[in-house]
Amino acid sequence: MAEIVYPPVIGAALTLFRALDLKISVEGADRIPKTGGAVLVSNHISYLDFIFAGWAARPAGRLVRFMAKKEVFDHRISGPLMRGMHHIPVDRAAGAAAFGAALKALRSGEVVGVFAEATISRSFTVKEIKNGAVRMAVAAKVPMIPVSLWGTQRLWTKDHPRKLLQRHVPITIRVGEPMHPQRGDDYDKVTADLRERMSEMLDAAQRSYPEIPRGVWWQPRHLGGTAPTPEEAAKLDAAEAEARAAGGIS
Repeated sequence: MAEIVYPPVIGAALTLFRALDLKISVEGADRIPKTGGAVLVSNHISYLDFIFAGWAARPAGRLVRFMAKKEVFDHRISGPLMRGMHHIPVDRAAGAAAFGAALKALRSGEVVGVFAEATISRSFTVKEIKNGAVRMAVAAKVPMIPVSLWGTQRLWTKDHPRKLLQRHVPITIRVGEPMHPQRGDDYDKVTADLRERMSEMLDAAQRSYPEIPRGVWWQPRHLGGTAPTPEEAAKLDAAEAEARAAGGIS
């Protein structure tokens, strides 16, 4: 597979991050295999998460193919980049096609990135997740690797203005132990175990973060921030889904 777009995009991101002096910390990158397929499952708190989740695979020399909603591919700017990096479009009305494309990539030895929460978590905790990542890992006979991100929400997330040129922001990326679900497992139980691992990793990243101020919007409520509680966030998500169904938002 020709890689004409992905390397320059990584190079541009690296240059920008150095210029902004982002404090990127990666833990557990050695858990990502240097060869063969794998499903990388990350929490989702920012519109930039695919960049930083993919960053975890750099030490292994891997390029991650992320599954992302079709609307991103339809955009006149992001679309050509996403297609050029061979990411995988997900059409809400035709999910089987995306699942098939992901399986093909995994079986050919690619690392496929999944945001199992489907949408950004407004509460900055791990939302309920579906078992699609587990089913993909089992079908392709590849490991599933949990990843937690923290700090990315400070740059660009839902309900808040973009601050893409903010300097000196700490970004924490944690890679967990690979999971190896097998055919015959209870997929929902494995998914619950995955969510628990991701939640524990995220909590550890939040509590060890260099900055833990109280009363800021980007901190979860249980750590003294003003982000919505999971219950409040669920109501906001439901309202957003209704507006989308009514044609109010894309």
